Amino acid sequence: MKYQYIGLDEINGPLIFLENIKDVGFEEVVTIELKNGERRKGRVIQIDGDKVAIQVFEGTTGLSLENSKTTFTGEPMKIDLSKEILGRTFNGSGEPIDGLGDIFSEVRYDINGSPLNPVSRVYPRNYIHTGISSIDTLTTLIRGQKLPIFSSSGLSHNELATQIVKQAKLSDSEDSEFCIVFAAMGVKHDVANYFRQAFEEADVMSRVVMFVNIANDPIIERILTPRCALTAAEYLAYEKNMHVLVILTDMTAYCEALREFSSSKGEIPGRKGYPGYLYSDLSSLYERAGIIKSAKGSVTQIPILTMPNDDITHPVPDLTGYITEGQIVLSKELHQKGVYPPVNILPSLSRLMKDGIGSKYTRADHQDLANQLFASYARVQEAKSLASVIGEDELNEVDHAYLVYGNYFDNYFLSQGNENRSIDETLNLGWDLLSLLPKSELSRLDQKTIEEFYDSNRAQVRFKINNSKISDEIISKGKMNE
Repeated sequence: MKYQYIGLDEINGPLIFLENIKDVGFEEVVTIELKNGERRKGRVIQIDGDKVAIQVFEGTTGLSLENSKTTFTGEPMKIDLSKEILGRTFNGSGEPIDGLGDIFSEVRYDINGSPLNPVSRVYPRNYIHTGISSIDTLTTLIRGQKLPIFSSSGLSHNELATQIVKQAKLSDSEDSEFCIVFAAMGVKHDVANYFRQAFEEADVMSRVVMFVNIANDPIIERILTPRCALTAAEYLAYEKNMHVLVILTDMTAYCEALREFSSSKGEIPGRKGYPGYLYSDLSSLYERAGIIKSAKGSVTQIPILTMPNDDITHPVPDLTGYITEGQIVLSKELHQKGVYPPVNILPSLSRLMKDGIGSKYTRADHQDLANQLFASYARVQEAKSLASVIGEDELNEVDHAYLVYGNYFDNYFLSQGNENRSIDETLNLGWDLLSLLPKSELSRLDQKTIEEFYDSNRAQVRFKINNSKISDEIISKGKMNE
């Protein structure tokens, strides 16, 4: 039953308060009618006895304490869903903004989602191909995983997100349907237009569902945006049996909105002013990824966040790292050197990677190759540190070889521009890089694998012909006699 109340008791920022309210539920949607007939939506976010606090989506400007009419609908916020949402663009509240009209819905789902029974979950297997070497080889994205990207202000995370949308796919041998749900929170108009135009020009918009919250939109809508996006993803995955990749950018903007909203409610702040329930709030979003027994589809998440002051211990990346299954960290140093995408592989990892690669999914040598590439790149950093102390000319031949390997790794393996590489191309490139090192340094590989893939002549020819960034002098210093 719907109840209507005339007048308000208090207005505070984006919140209105009413007293003597009965039979109202938490998260219930309300309609507020202004004196001039304008209607706005809100939801109940706090109940204290017979007093309720209501969050107004469009803001409280123009509301009157005496003449506003508040109607309680008796149900939580829901969005219209059907397979027609593919190729469409919505605002943060799930309303179409692309001028193509309303959605002819099959169902209406609560944006807060339905809790997944842990017993019904299926362990994530297999991978999603992104075409990006540093991700596919060293931090492989597994279906049903939540793998965030930690970036900083000024880095190319928007370009990376766009490239992933363009290139992401299932393996060529599968006939399952694949789509992407893309949610942008607190972005500027030019960034939102960049995303939309890039998807249309790449002819991938037909498999993308976009939710866009502009920076000057109400902060309340920013809090709803990821929930609407994840609800759409769950519908496509669990009702339509599609494999869905959800990209959420920028989660820091979401958390800033949550902090502002918490402050307006008068809640006691936690670390850095964020609400004490930030961990559980982020969990309610990130844990909406996975695979369940009753459906053939999956929901995979890539949340993107910018670390304030490049601080990885800041509450947002810190809590995100606790909840998710790894992270991809972007580097300012690599970005300044012109490397794109500037993925810093040493602090990056994918905790589920080992279960979705190998002979069944990618290639039998994938795991051992990734271990050796990572270990060798770590040794590069040691060689660089030593060179900064004693000078590069004083390094021995092995350390010179690692410097050459590191340069080629940055300029070939990491820096690929907008190239879309297959998994075989990426793995073969990794072997070419390892072939710049002496066999004695490949301690993470067994002899049989080395004999099958190691070829120092092929590596030297390939890099000498194609690379203009590294001088012959440095190459010659890195040569080793076997």
